[in-house]
Amino acid sequence: MGWFDFCGEADVVNVKITQTGTDTYRFDVTVQHGDQGRDHYADKWDVVSPDSRLLGTRVLHHPHVEEQPFTRSLSGVNIPQNIKSVRLRSHDSVHGYGGKEITVLLP
Repeated sequence: MGWFDFCGEADVVNVKITQTGTDTYRFDVTVQHGDQGRDHYADKWDVVSPDSRLLGTRVLHHPHVEEQPFTRSLSGVNIPQNIKSVRLRSHDSVHGYGGKEITVLLP
């Protein structure tokens, strides 16, 4: 077991969705992760359809060691009208996916 195993996986702990157009949304997603620096940090989060299609990704370019949990937004996510809910998942640079996900209904 290495030091990076103690950081855990990246968890989505909250999400706020704002409809900004007919099929367009803004996502404010809060992620919790034991970021340790550039070698192990939460490096992105995704918006995923119920059938596992990737609808949007917010890349996180640096660790948030002193800011936990942290919230970042992604605007302009186009989601077809037939999709009524989405899943938010986070990714970290060591474990990949696997932390807590949240499924939410679209407004």
